[in-house]
Formats: sequence, structure tokens, C-alpha cells
Amino acid sequence: MTSVRLIGVPMDLGASRRGVDMGPSAVRYTDVREKLEALGRTVEDAGNVNVPFREDAARGAQRGARYLGAITEVCTEVANRVRAALEAGAMPLVLGGDHALAAGSIAGASAHLAATGKHLGVLWVDAHGDLNTPATSRSGNVHGMPLAALLGHGDKAMSSIAGKQGAIRASDVALVGLRDLDESEQANIRKWNLSAFTMRALDERGVRTVMEEAIAIATRSTAGIWVSFDMDVIDPDEAPGVGTPVPGGMTYREAHLAMEMLADTGKVVGMDLVEVNPVLDERNRTAEIARELILSAFGKRIL
Repeated sequence: MTSVRLIGVPMDLGASRRGVDMGPSAVRYTDVREKLEALGRTVEDAGNVNVPFREDAARGAQRGARYLGAITEVCTEVANRVRAALEAGAMPLVLGGDHALAAGSIAGASAHLAATGKHLGVLWVDAHGDLNTPATSRSGNVHGMPLAALLGHGDKAMSSIAGKQGAIRASDVALVGLRDLDESEQANIRKWNLSAFTMRALDERGVRTVMEEAIAIATRSTAGIWVSFDMDVIDPDEAPGVGTPVPGGMTYREAHLAMEMLADTGKVVGMDLVEVNPVLDERNRTAEIARELILSAFGKRIL
């Protein structure tokens, strides 16, 4: 059974609301390492990536994308750590922190596979598309830009972390759980021909059908799946401690089914778990849900 390497990214530079930098600690506090070991996994906690203070990160900032330079440097280090984990035969579990970190984690996994001529599939499970660029973002928050960068759009430095502009192909990506998109993201989904499954699709067709199709897309011509899971995909009534809560999300059991189905594929090569905000949480409830979802993604079964 593949070992797991925990990588913490205590970053909130990509968000306007503070607090998600404490997410890695909150998830670790739930004994996630011990629970993974109880599944038979060997777990190494590689500690946290260094993230600069906002005051230092503000130097050299780019208009339209706050702290972009500093975030790109953090993401480059995340990419290096993810690639090193995969080269060592371990499965990276990246704990965030805001979702901007995925511009690094997925780039690192993509670069690892690209070295042998293979491609990476991505399941982006999120209430948001994260498909803005510095030119289209209304907030300037970089956590709304990582997927666009991974597809080769926006800032050249961030979109080239994998070594070439664009770490992944649009045809290998499926977005699941969307319910809060701005007009530019809606346009980009159509323009870039992305497979996007909104909450309406989940309501009408059910999680099983949607996930079967999403998994088929992410595995069709790839060597593995990276799961990028934003906790705000879950309804805030169940998971209140998230960076950008949006009503009307997935239930606890729907999210578990999605993770269980991904585990069943045997093709998950790594995972992000992002946007846990302990400041907004209730008795660390959201972090505990995050732990349970991680365990499902790594093979925990009811029976």
C-alpha cells in the first residue's frame, strides 16, 4: 500500500478573509496521521512549506492579483515537494491553506508524470471555478485563479510552474459541485471546453452518476487523478469553517460518496484538502469532516 506524505501549506495570501493559514494545524489536530496509519498506510509528516507574512509578501505585488509573486514562490516550493514525494513513491496529501496552493501541487504532479510522457487528470471539487486571471478578477484574490493558471492562462510565471505554460489539459479536468461562478468564469468554462458539473447536475442526476462521468473524463487518457478538494463544496450548515461559504452545497454523505468512488478507482496519485478556516468553525467540526473525507479518499470503507 502506497505511503502518504503530509505537506502543510499555511497560506492565506490568496484570500481576503484571514484564517485559512491555520487550516493545516486544525486538520493535523484531528489525528489525521494516526487515522491514516490505522488504515495500514505508512505516513510521513513533512511539515509546512514556508509562507511569508503579508507585509513581506506585498513587496513587488502585481496589480489585479494581490501577493501574486509571493504566492507563486510558495506554489513553486509546493510543486517541488509534491514532485519529490511522487518520485519517492509516496502519495502527497497537501493540507491548506487557500486554494491558490493547487497551482503548485498539481503542477508538481503534472511535471512528475510528464517526465515519462504521461498526463495528469484532475477532479476539482469546489463551489467555485477558480478560473479567473489577473485581468478578469474583480477581487484580486489569487485563490480564485489557480485552475486558470494550471490550464495555461493568466500570469505567465504562475502558469509555468510545471516547466511549461499549462500543467494540464482542459480535456483531462472535471469540476464538480460548482454553485458560485462569476461571468468571466462562466465564459471561460465554455471557451476552454471544460467539463463542469454544477449543483444542479448533482441534484438532478445524483452524485453517483455525476462522479462516474467525472472520473471517466479524468482517467480517459491520463496516468492518474489529482483530487483538489475545497471544503466550501460542502453546505456551510454542515461545514461552517471555510474561507468562502456558499449556501446550497453537497451534504456530508454526498461528499463521502464522491471520495469513496475516487478511492475505488485506485488511480488517485495525490490530494489537496483546502480552505479550512478554524476562525469560523465550531469546535473544529469542519476540520474533523475534512479528516473523514481524507480517510474515504485514501480507502476507508464502512464495511
